[in-house]
Amino acid sequence: MTLKAHTLTHTETLPLKQLFGLSAGAGFSVASIYYNQPIIGLLSHAFHLKVSEVGLVPMLTQIGYALGILFLVPLGDMINRKKLIITKLTLLCSALWLCSFASTFPYLLIISLLIGILATAAQDIVLASAAIAPSNQRGKSVGIVMTGLFSGILLSRVFSGIIGQFGGWEMIFQLAASSILLLIIYFWFSLPSMPSQNTLTYKQIMGSLKPLWQQYPQLRQSVIAQGLLSIAFSAFWTTLAVFLAHNYGLGSATAGAFGLAGAAGAISAPLAGGLSDRIGANKILLVSISVVILSFIAMLFIPLLAVHFQIAFLVLCVICFDFGINSSLVSHQTIVYSLKPEARGRLNSILFTFVFIGMAIGSAAGGYLYQHVGWNGVLVLAIVSPLIALIIRMKPATPTNLM
Repeated sequence: MTLKAHTLTHTETLPLKQLFGLSAGAGFSVASIYYNQPIIGLLSHAFHLKVSEVGLVPMLTQIGYALGILFLVPLGDMINRKKLIITKLTLLCSALWLCSFASTFPYLLIISLLIGILATAAQDIVLASAAIAPSNQRGKSVGIVMTGLFSGILLSRVFSGIIGQFGGWEMIFQLAASSILLLIIYFWFSLPSMPSQNTLTYKQIMGSLKPLWQQYPQLRQSVIAQGLLSIAFSAFWTTLAVFLAHNYGLGSATAGAFGLAGAAGAISAPLAGGLSDRIGANKILLVSISVVILSFIAMLFIPLLAVHFQIAFLVLCVICFDFGINSSLVSHQTIVYSLKPEARGRLNSILFTFVFIGMAIGSAAGGYLYQHVGWNGVLVLAIVSPLIALIIRMKPATPTNLM
């Protein structure tokens, strides 16, 4: 069965059923690259390695995601996006299943890189929602689908932490592969065909990335700022499980459960998208980034609280900073997607390449700082990087800025 896609008019809206399906698809796909974060301790024990060494697993997964965004997501501007999504999901399902049988650390690193590359199906799903939504509701529609993506990022930690503690790390990836198989079946029958309107070759598509970067100062400003925010995000989540174990004696299930707190912040995505449509993304960004900075500053004062208040306050800070990170990303997407609609796949590739380069830097730097400086070192990094992002956002985007 083939459904034909079309962009809706201003008087039409995307059906809620379709939005829910796209949201679930984005969430389950992107979750694949976050299952390994709450189980760093389990992997360290299983492979008899230091935490800093096992930190290579999430780092390579995120590098893979960045590579997939840069080299595979632009394919959506030249081939049918439905076929691209189905193909990626099929390969991702296979990679997740193979990961559960990793018996050596080098094998785990290689398959983690592949999982990251193929999980970029999540980005194709987000772009599909932008392509078929009416222009005056694009921010809201993308925001709703991004809520699913954010929920997948955060709830994957809950799932991974609990299953890892009680069923072993291998079971996590087997169940993840099963979830992707269900997505393949769903999208095969429900996702409309989305043929490309471009006649460009892959070489031309990739060759156009540099001119897009040079042409749009708003693009440069947005991707650098969001990349800096991603450093803070990844540094925190990569080291949280170890911090909770060392300071409170808590296991991976509790670390994963912090994803529930972060998921509360995911509700900001449709709110930020709708407000960006109405009052402008720049105003939303200044507030959102400020919330991120203040949340991490507040975490520095947690040791001053009574022990029974410390975890509750940390949960509150997690909700606030995730709210700010999510709102910032949706607002940056609203800006970037509006620059050149026919190049939306390539613009998205540039944006999320920087996001996941930031993620990879945050994972590596967070693990290093925690081992050599301590938790406060991680928090200082998580404060400084969004502070630089705020300064960048406060400067007007001009042709000469950020070149």
